[in-house]
Amino acid sequence: MSSHTVEPSLPPAGENPESPPNEPQLEVAARPPTSRFPRRIAELVDTHALTLLRATVGIVFVGFGVLKLFPSASPAEQLAVDTATKMTLGLVPETVLLLSLAALETAIGIGLIAGRRLLRPALVAFFLHMGGVFSTLFLLPDAMWQPHSPAPTMEGQYVVKNVVLVAVCLVVAAHEWSGGDGRRSRGR
Repeated sequence: MSSHTVEPSLPPAGENPESPPNEPQLEVAARPPTSRFPRRIAELVDTHALTLLRATVGIVFVGFGVLKLFPSASPAEQLAVDTATKMTLGLVPETVLLLSLAALETAIGIGLIAGRRLLRPALVAFFLHMGGVFSTLFLLPDAMWQPHSPAPTMEGQYVVKNVVLVAVCLVVAAHEWSGGDGRRSRGR
């Protein structure tokens, strides 16, 4: 059985000015090379991150918009109608509100997925729509918050989770409205 020992060695002159010149240094074993596959996936995601974010939020919006075209298919249907009815002071029929929300959400989704000329109007519509979505927290407090508690109800959680979509679209909008020149903070 052989044993492995680490031999002390001196660093080449001028490479490690922090340690005294006569103090021996231990050689550190090199890390094993990482697999190319995870690195390649990371590079692909980094290269296409904004497109991936845009497309996934777009798919979510198309999906939720299309659901509102079918009666009782969307779990948020009644909540959306109740909020929109309150916002329009009851002047617009529920069917028109629901079809309008379906069309708006579907159009936002298509604009996010397609990008190009549709991206900026889709982002503006998205942020306006989110204003309406979050207004539900104030317009329908009994449906949004548990009694005698600051905790949201299930419906309230459904609304609050949209902060993730807002964060994604803020990143996409910042890139788009800064000219899309790739000036992203890398956090390194």
